[in-house]
Amino acid sequence: MNYLTYFTRGYTVLVVLFLVSAAAYGATVSHLPILQQTITGKVVGATDSLPLTGVTVAVKATSRGTTTDDNGNFSIEASKGETIIFTYLGYQDQEIEVGDEQVLSIALQPDDAQALEEVVVVGYGTLRRKEVTSAVATVRAEDFNAGGARSPMDLIQGKVAGLNITRTQGNNPNSGAAIQLRGVTSLTGSRTPLIVIDGIPGGSLDLLQQDDIESFDVLKDGSAAAIYGTRGNAGVILITTKKGREGEARFDYSTYVQREVVDRKPDFLKASDFRELISQGLISADQDFGASTDLYEELVNRQNVSQYHNFAASGGSANTNYRASVFFNDANGIAKQSAREQWGGRININQRGLQDRLSMQVNLAANFTKSNLLGGGFDNSDDPNARVNSTGSDFEQAVQRNPTAPIYNEDGSFLETQAYNNYNPISRLANRIAERNQQVFSGDAKLTLDIIEGLSASVFGSYVRTNLNDRFYRSTNDWEQREGTDWQGMAYAAKWNDLSWTQTLESTVDYHTTFNEDHSLTALLGYSYQYGSVERFNVNNNGFTSDGFLDWNLGAGSAINNTALPRPGMGSFKEDNTLVAFFGRVNYAYRGKYMAQAILRREGSSRFGANHKWGNFPSVSVGWTLSEEEFLQDVSQINELKLRVGYGVTGNQGIPNYRSLLTLGTGGVYPQEGVYYQTYGPARNPNPNLRWEQKAEWNFGLDFALFNNRLSGAIDVYDRETKDLLYEYNAQQPAFVRDLIYTNVGSIRNHGVELQLSAVAMQRDDFRWNIDFAGNTNANKLTKLSADVFQANWLEFYGLPSPGALGNAFRLEEGGEVGNFYGKRFAGFTDEGQWLFYKADGTTGTAVEMNANDLTIIGNGVPKYQASLNNSFVYKNFDLTILFRGKFGFDILNTQDLYFGNKRWLPNNLLRSAITTHNQLNDDPQYSDYYLERGDFVKLDNVTLGYSFQLNSSYIRNMRVYVTGRNIATITGYSGIDPELEDTGFEAGVDKRGFYPRTQSWAIGLNVGF
Repeated sequence: MNYLTYFTRGYTVLVVLFLVSAAAYGATVSHLPILQQTITGKVVGATDSLPLTGVTVAVKATSRGTTTDDNGNFSIEASKGETIIFTYLGYQDQEIEVGDEQVLSIALQPDDAQALEEVVVVGYGTLRRKEVTSAVATVRAEDFNAGGARSPMDLIQGKVAGLNITRTQGNNPNSGAAIQLRGVTSLTGSRTPLIVIDGIPGGSLDLLQQDDIESFDVLKDGSAAAIYGTRGNAGVILITTKKGREGEARFDYSTYVQREVVDRKPDFLKASDFRELISQGLISADQDFGASTDLYEELVNRQNVSQYHNFAASGGSANTNYRASVFFNDANGIAKQSAREQWGGRININQRGLQDRLSMQVNLAANFTKSNLLGGGFDNSDDPNARVNSTGSDFEQAVQRNPTAPIYNEDGSFLETQAYNNYNPISRLANRIAERNQQVFSGDAKLTLDIIEGLSASVFGSYVRTNLNDRFYRSTNDWEQREGTDWQGMAYAAKWNDLSWTQTLESTVDYHTTFNEDHSLTALLGYSYQYGSVERFNVNNNGFTSDGFLDWNLGAGSAINNTALPRPGMGSFKEDNTLVAFFGRVNYAYRGKYMAQAILRREGSSRFGANHKWGNFPSVSVGWTLSEEEFLQDVSQINELKLRVGYGVTGNQGIPNYRSLLTLGTGGVYPQEGVYYQTYGPARNPNPNLRWEQKAEWNFGLDFALFNNRLSGAIDVYDRETKDLLYEYNAQQPAFVRDLIYTNVGSIRNHGVELQLSAVAMQRDDFRWNIDFAGNTNANKLTKLSADVFQANWLEFYGLPSPGALGNAFRLEEGGEVGNFYGKRFAGFTDEGQWLFYKADGTTGTAVEMNANDLTIIGNGVPKYQASLNNSFVYKNFDLTILFRGKFGFDILNTQDLYFGNKRWLPNNLLRSAITTHNQLNDDPQYSDYYLERGDFVKLDNVTLGYSFQLNSSYIRNMRVYVTGRNIATITGYSGIDPELEDTGFEAGVDKRGFYPRTQSWAIGLNVGF
């Protein structure tokens, strides 16, 4: 697509020349008046007398301004006779002329109309809340979840109806959050929402710290997300960081110290229980190694402490302002050698000139991370392309390893037990290295020129670069490297390096006007270009006779020359992709009652076939504010009532590169005159007809505010279907060269209801109680999987681990739901403790008598309902927040019970359930609905108690201390450790054998403004 590159460069030059030419108009310089006195005071709400935080306080017709602190206090320089303006969202503006009085008490009156003037980020621009006709949810900083956030997404967990955020490995500092909006939308493409940070599509969450974020805006339906075209299928999350603002220089410092404690420990047999089984003859006496070891406790870091520091400075004039922050975040997990240390910063600079006609905004951010991936267990593959990924396998050993076995032999070396799938995890912690060093950089700039009144043009450019360096080492003392193995007692080392970068160029022209007083029109035209590249390099070697070099001298490994050792490996890789789009949006409003929005994006991607490079993604939505109609204006209980209807088409380009092309791969070698030559051949079948997955979605919404705005919220009902799903199907040979082809065939449908509520439950004198509720239901179905040429009977997911050939846990077939468990139906036990299952004809049979026709759908792991309830209390200077979250209507496959709750696992250790709940069982493990449990739960997820000090100080604006507890209590009938598991994608509801301990988190924090 070289012509696209040429077009982009030429277009950029024209835009830049246009902006530079406009600079010839010049700029004027204003001079500040002489400052005579300091005006201080406090701003409260007129109805409740409670302090208002963040009120804009500005001297009229000057660049001087400030904001109130957490106690409503302010301080500003002003001359006698000047006018101070007080502005706050939801309240009427108030102007005070400066006289002799230097201490002011300001009470702002509520303005119900202003609540509708709230600005909402909608992608490439903003809209007033009352003009939004799509499903858009906003969460601002004051509503974030308190405490230490491992991921920025933790801040809004449970805050947005339909947005599912799950930490699948609990508070593991090296794990991420699984994110899904309104269900699964693709089989093989991207299924997570597009993250846009300050306008950068695909921005890195690693660059965000909780105190640098201003708001999240979630574009939930197709009519809102269509502005992002091929990346909007799974929804869009727009993240806005804090920016500079005019006013006196101010500094803000935030810190917390956090500690993790084990929430619930698996109930496995202790040494005394194990010896009791030996006395019963269930275990051979030679399995008593004489010790009493609690391996779980040996792996837990009881002294873990995490700390976080963020220091920000901001200020400036109306023409030039800034905000800069630096941070340090040291997160230590509950597992030993599980840690993530981050440091970096963020800078925002805003400049206006040319008589306020030209503005520039610049953002720079950097993050440097060092992670210890060793603790908790990880993949242990010698495949040079396999990365070190956390699995929780060490804690699986804590359940199954013989509790009478000591950690060390008498000579101080590590003791290794020889039972199935056993290893000594403490030995691994001592003899291995698994670390990651990561550097992430982001820079962006935006120039905006106001050409004439109502017409502006802008150009935006960004560059995001991520570099990963992983290292892995197994020492000469490691059990896996011992003499007698292929490694011959020598060490192994591996390194990986990933470099990825994305550059974006976008330009827009905006126009807005109001005519005949009743008609408001806003239009946007834009162009977008994004290029991304990934480069990888990896190498491994072995045969190191000394640990002196560790992995810093890979050439010292003798495997390069010693063919008796496992072969060294190396590899390199590069791929890239280009995305180009033209887009437009028109918003129209009539008398504030009738609104309409139309979007069209035409996008081209290098990832698709020559016959389908380009696609069109339209949307339209309308809104009707019923509360503005005469027949409702006299209904005092209704403050706002707005109907919304939207329809939009989005796409999915989140697939691997080059799937439409014929690419080459390596084959065998052939000898010629003593020289071996590498062969090459087709790596895949080309598909020039490879095209976009497209999702069409209807959304019906109702926004409301009732009873003097004491109850407000939104109800959304949606129906979405994604067609042309991409999957790898069998290809006939000939005419195809390879046996598989990636092509469009299937379709999947999701529908559901979402409810968002906010209520002022009580408000009197010094006390206020607010309630927020978010709930949703979702149902899905695979409506199509096969076509005339390309067919598949079903798809299966999550192969159950050995021992035993237990098959796959899930089956997805045409007409079926995502997350269906597929297997045998339990019918009881024989007198000998053997399994009995129901056959298809209703009779029963043993495990060996079952066949494929006897298997059926036995449950579903996707929650049908999710809900959260947040209570916020304020009394004088105290504040208390209590958050409950719950998920309902789903099943959990308890694989820990399946394997460790069975006496056939002996002489490995067992869960206590093996000799209690499952004591009758005397047969090999079998997968059936016997191990499915209801997963419904309610968590007391966050409790935060804070106190804001009222200080009479010229140095400290505000000070707040708080204590936060997370994952405090869980109400559930599930017998496992934690019912909140992976419930996104196609493997929802599996409680896997390897696990990272779930924890309660307790934090003490401090926020200070100077």
